[in-house]
Amino acid sequence: MPCDDADLALGQLVTLVRGNTYKSALLGNPGPVLLGLASIQRDGGFRGDSLRTYGGESAEKLLMRPGDLYVSLKDVTQSGDLLGAVARVPLSVPLGRLTQDTVKLQFDFAKYPPDLLYWTLRSPEYRAYCRERAIGTTNLSLSRDDFLAFELPAATANRLELVALLETLERRIDLLRQTNATLESIAQALFKSWFIDFDPVRAKAEGREPEGMDAATAALFPAEFQESALGLIPKGWRVGLVEDLLLLQRGFDLPATKRREGAYPVLAASGPSGTHDEAMVRGPGVTTGRSGVIGGVHFVHGDYWPLNTSLWVKEFKVASPEWAYQFLRTLDLRRLNAGSAVPTLNRNHVHAQPAVIPPVGLVIAYTKVGTAMLRREQGNEICADSLRDLRDVLLPRLISGKLRLSEAEGFASQAAHA
Repeated sequence: MPCDDADLALGQLVTLVRGNTYKSALLGNPGPVLLGLASIQRDGGFRGDSLRTYGGESAEKLLMRPGDLYVSLKDVTQSGDLLGAVARVPLSVPLGRLTQDTVKLQFDFAKYPPDLLYWTLRSPEYRAYCRERAIGTTNLSLSRDDFLAFELPAATANRLELVALLETLERRIDLLRQTNATLESIAQALFKSWFIDFDPVRAKAEGREPEGMDAATAALFPAEFQESALGLIPKGWRVGLVEDLLLLQRGFDLPATKRREGAYPVLAASGPSGTHDEAMVRGPGVTTGRSGVIGGVHFVHGDYWPLNTSLWVKEFKVASPEWAYQFLRTLDLRRLNAGSAVPTLNRNHVHAQPAVIPPVGLVIAYTKVGTAMLRREQGNEICADSLRDLRDVLLPRLISGKLRLSEAEGFASQAAHA
C-alpha cells in the first residue's frame, strides 16, 4: 500500500460498478437488502432504518457484502448532502444489492487501506469537492470523471492512527444506537404485553403468576376478562375512543427564514428539523406527522416547537407522555390517510378511533418503567452526540494529516470515557 507523500486519484485505485433497476412487485420478498439512496446517511455513513429486501434476480456484480463501499452519484434534493456520499455495508447486512442510484467501489484492498478510503470520503474536503462539481437543476448529479479525479491522501502513519480513532468512535456510536434500539423494543414489547395482548390478565386467569413484575404491579391486573365491542378485554376496563386518552393539536407555522439556533428542537412531520429559541410547548411531549410524512411517532424529552406539518399531544387524559408515545405507535396511522397527492392525517379521525381504556394505576405503573428506559435512551443519545462531535473535530485533520501523538492519545481518552 502507498506510504509516501504522493497523493493518488481515486481512478487509479477504484473502478465503479453501477447498480440497476428492480421490480417493485418483488420488494419485501426474501433476498438481499436493497442499497439505494435511503440506505446512505446525509454526508456519509450507513442508514439502516428503512431497509427492504428484494426477491428478484441479482447479478453477482450487483451484490454487496459486509465491508464493501458504495456511493451515491446523485441527489434528489438541492442540498447536495447525498451527492457523492459514501456508505459501508455493516455486519448486520450479510448480503445487499445495488440499485440504479448507487455504485460500488471495487478495488484491491492491498493497494490502499479501505478504512482510510472510507473516512476520506466522509471528510469535509471531499464533501465540499462533490458539492462544487454538482451538475443539474431539479436533481443533482456528480460525473464519474469528477468523482474518480478526487485525490486520496497518502497512507501515512499519522493518518492510519487517526483512522483507527475514527473507527473506535464509529463502533461506540453504533453500539449506543443498537442499545437504544433494544431499549425501544423492550419498552414496546412490554406495552403490547400489558395493554394489547393482556398477558398478565391471561396468566392470572389460568392460575399463573404474571412474569417479570412484582406483586404490587401484578395486583393491578384483574384475573378475568369481560365481553366488549372490541372483543374480550380485562374485567373493569372499558371501551372508549382515543380522545378519551389524549387530544391532538395541529402544530404552529414557523417559516424557515425565521428559524434560528436555540435551545428548543423544531418537530416536523418526520422528526426534528431545526432549533428555535422560544419554547411553544412544555415537554416532555409526543408528536406525529400531520402532512407530508405520516405514521412516525416521536417522543420529546424537553420543551419543543411542533411545526405545522405535525400533530402534538396537547392534553394527556388517562395517558402520560411515556404511555401515549407507545400507544400511538400501536395505531396504524397510515391507514387514516385523508390526503391524495400529499399524505394527510386528520386529528379528528385519530380521536374517533376505538380504544381500550385501562385503569390509571396501570398507566402510572407502566410510566415508571417507560420513563426509566427513555431516560437511558436520552443519556445514550447525548453520549453519541458527543462522540459525533469528536468525530467531526477529527475528520478535517484526516487529509491534512496534522495529528500529534499527544493529541491522538487525548482524543482516544475522550472516546473511551464518552
